[in-house]
Amino acid sequence: MAKSDQTTPPTLSRTPLFELSVAQKARMTEFSGWEMPVQYEGLKQEHQQVRTSVGMFDISHMGKFYLKGSDLISELEYLVSSSLSNLQPGQAQYTVLLNPQGGIIDDIIFYYQGKNSEGLDQGIMIVNAGTATKDKNWLNQHLKSELSDRSLDRVLIAVQGPEAVNKLQSLVEEDLSDLPAFGHITTTIASAEAFIARTGYTGEDGFEIMLPPESGQNLWRSLLSAGVTPCGLGARDTLRLEAAMALYGQDLDETITPLEAGLNWLVHLDTKGDFIGRDKLEAQKSEGVSRRLVGLVMEGRQIARHDYPLLYQDKVVGKVTSGTLSPTLNKAIALAYLPTPLSKIGQEIQVEIRGKTYPAKVVKKPFYRKAAIIW
Repeated sequence: MAKSDQTTPPTLSRTPLFELSVAQKARMTEFSGWEMPVQYEGLKQEHQQVRTSVGMFDISHMGKFYLKGSDLISELEYLVSSSLSNLQPGQAQYTVLLNPQGGIIDDIIFYYQGKNSEGLDQGIMIVNAGTATKDKNWLNQHLKSELSDRSLDRVLIAVQGPEAVNKLQSLVEEDLSDLPAFGHITTTIASAEAFIARTGYTGEDGFEIMLPPESGQNLWRSLLSAGVTPCGLGARDTLRLEAAMALYGQDLDETITPLEAGLNWLVHLDTKGDFIGRDKLEAQKSEGVSRRLVGLVMEGRQIARHDYPLLYQDKVVGKVTSGTLSPTLNKAIALAYLPTPLSKIGQEIQVEIRGKTYPAKVVKKPFYRKAAIIW
């Protein structure tokens, strides 16, 4: 019998909330090896709910590392561009893991939980789904501290929007209005221990809640009953792009440094010692970068998509990293890398779309800020 030319497609992972999303008639898509909801009732409706009220996202596919060790903070500081030594228990830092060339291995959030009963520092690191295995190997290669990978046995739900506090508060005893941005607590939801952080990826106020699978399913049902709109990856992408939040694998990768990506505020050269990639960043700080991540607004209705070429005086000078039609602004927006001389606000550029060129302009980032449309 002749061998079949067909190959069996790889099995996609599913989160503990998968069946609940299917029950809500979500349209599913592949994302970083996971079968995830891309939309429920519709991208625009979900986007608008987060901007004006509240929505929730299943983000259980993300990597979840529990860390502890006597020298945890100093060990982590050697791997990231930011200072972590001033973090107090209940505080968090968004930062980037770097390679020796100063390139971004991943962008992560580290939540510091203080010392445990043994006097060891504890923390939780949330990483991107597509880089979780790479990140874990990199961390284990450099850390003496203990890393426990809880990626598959923890649900992670993002509740985002101006009404996020009101919707979540009835389920939590602690006063969530007292929790500052990037603050976090360990508390109880539905008789289960839950980690709650005031962080998100939408440009709105909100929380990310991590808890065991069955408890996560119960929380999802409770939020549905409370009128919280389930939202998919489609709305998550348009929301984060309006807020000019970078997506790893498109706007960030191992060839791009945080200074090129406009993440200067994460590079703490003056307040920390040696770290991987420091030499490269010091040189860029001194000499300047040759390219920058900029925001673009299209002059017309055409949409600049990922990888579309950018031209100036008929020469290709860069490419779009992320692009969409903004539901809030009703304009086509994009992120892209341009040579530094062409990165000034107001600079006009051309985007090649299906063999034709269309005008765009460099604008200030973000495109949208909470309660304020920038463009």
